[in-house]
Amino acid sequence: MSSADGSLRAPWLAARQALVALLVLATTALGGWAMFDILNVDGITVLQGIVLGLFVIIFGWITVALWTAIIGFLLRLTRRDPLTLERLDSPAPTSDPGEHCTALVMPIHNEDPERVVGGLESTCRSLLDQPHVRGFEVFVLSDTRDEAIARREQAAIAGLQRRLAPELAVHYRRRDDNRGRKAGNLADFCRRWGHRYDYLVVLDADSLMGGETLVSLVARMQAHPGVGLIQTVPIPVGACSVFGRFTQFAAALHSPLLATGRCFWQGDAANFWGHNAILRTRAYMACCGLPTLSGTPPLGGEILSHDFVEAALMRRAGWRVHLDVHLDESHEEVPSHLLAFARRDRRWIQGNLQHLRLLGARGLHPMSRLHFLSGALAYLTSLLWGLMLVVSSVDAIGRAQGRHEFFRTGDQLFPDWPIATSNLMLPLLISTGVILLLPKVLGCLLSVIQRPGAFGGRARLLASTLLEIALAILVAPLMMLLHSRFILGVLGGHEVRWDAQDREGRPVPWGEAFRHTWLATLIGVGWAASTYLLATMFFWWLAPVWGGLLIAAPLVRVTSSPTLGRWLTRAGLLRVPAEATPPPVLRRWALAPPGPSMASTPVARPAPPPPEAPGEMPLQSFVAWPPASARPIMAMNHTARSAPPHE
Repeated sequence: MSSADGSLRAPWLAARQALVALLVLATTALGGWAMFDILNVDGITVLQGIVLGLFVIIFGWITVALWTAIIGFLLRLTRRDPLTLERLDSPAPTSDPGEHCTALVMPIHNEDPERVVGGLESTCRSLLDQPHVRGFEVFVLSDTRDEAIARREQAAIAGLQRRLAPELAVHYRRRDDNRGRKAGNLADFCRRWGHRYDYLVVLDADSLMGGETLVSLVARMQAHPGVGLIQTVPIPVGACSVFGRFTQFAAALHSPLLATGRCFWQGDAANFWGHNAILRTRAYMACCGLPTLSGTPPLGGEILSHDFVEAALMRRAGWRVHLDVHLDESHEEVPSHLLAFARRDRRWIQGNLQHLRLLGARGLHPMSRLHFLSGALAYLTSLLWGLMLVVSSVDAIGRAQGRHEFFRTGDQLFPDWPIATSNLMLPLLISTGVILLLPKVLGCLLSVIQRPGAFGGRARLLASTLLEIALAILVAPLMMLLHSRFILGVLGGHEVRWDAQDREGRPVPWGEAFRHTWLATLIGVGWAASTYLLATMFFWWLAPVWGGLLIAAPLVRVTSSPTLGRWLTRAGLLRVPAEATPPPVLRRWALAPPGPSMASTPVARPAPPPPEAPGEMPLQSFVAWPPASARPIMAMNHTARSAPPHE
């Protein structure tokens, strides 16, 4: 293993965090001052004050991503570990983690059983290729409500059990109710079988993980008993549509860079993204029993985005939470078209808005509170951006239609000439564009330097980056509108549905595209017409926004096309490393034939799950910490951190 796996200490962490905070605040203040100077022609009106406040929030948000990307770029360029800051050596062969019992747990809900089993079997066979495979078991945790899907699910799992026996045990449990959704599914598993396993590797229905990565995760947990959770960086794979390929290219190019930067200033209080991560079972059970939030859904009731909260509760109890940016074989699938992507965001928006209620929870680490705030801002900034543009449009129209008063008082000797600010607006616009695009440019530059062949060569990498930037600009206005509508819907009391994710590539029919985007198109037409007629100069500044809204339906339709996506593949555009040199787990997955339909065959029953080893998973409190029951937990954790690693 590299030096990153030594003591896992983060030297000068407080100084790092202070440096990042200073850089973000200084950059935000500079941008805010420039906007104030632009608006302060004849004093700041109420509308302009609103614009200024919204601009400062949005500018500060994108500045965090800017400095995170710059730090990640420098660390990866110099091959330094973001946590320990030590130089990274060549990776050594994965060591034997020793005695352990680890469950790969996959919660599922109304998923395509054959697709799920195909990915899971690829992961399992990659694990069986490793020399240190003992101690692993697999558990599929079904929350499926559709009886027809459940029958196919049981037959598919029964077949997987037969194919992997006796090398790897695969277990299956279907719950009678869906209380708590995914978090409740995991909690039910822990209360029934938790004491059977030292570690849990949580997989989503679309997760793919290499065997070497799985063994390495266990080895890291064994070597560092004070660590409660290690999150990997899942990189999307397998997309065939234009939108899917655009999404996975952006993730492959930028996610490692941003994750490295975040690891630098998060230290041992990283976040949990709900899958492709390993948990210490006793820490998870002791700290992560989720209570029901007071009030009614959508902002009350069950906690939807449980992962952020579980990481915060684990860190509150003293367990370290790490983000590992070095393990490569961690993958997932992405929605195949823009509407499916938006539906997934709708679910996340409700969960992240719930987190705002937990900002004042007792005992949380400051970084956990920052995770809650940043998760909500990731979507709230869309609404704030939309509000800023609307208010700016109203102000621009008012200024264009108003008449300037040259003489405000009767005894004024010289006229009050209007002051032009266009010489200030252009530099601010350029600076904002640079801040938005620099993380993408740095990701491209790093890949040009270190691994251009993985993206099809330097020329194709540059062309793909330009294409990705263009698509991101076109998609942004529609996503702004959809996110704003979802946020207002949540605040208005509309609860999210719990549906399976659409990952299968298919062209979105024109009717469906227009049905979901006609309002966006209408808003774009009205916005463009009103600014063109009443504030022509602002019309041109606003062109990227109303232009993206005008073409919303064609954009959804064209980017959902698998045919066009395959053409891009043949042209070598939007290529990702997983396509250039796919690891064994992805090669198996790509070659796996689709499972047979079980509709007309007798239903095969999976073997019953193993004997239960029940344990407690007490509900946690957000208003009292530490309760008396938490003192043994914290003492246990202190003992674990001071204990020597497994031999």
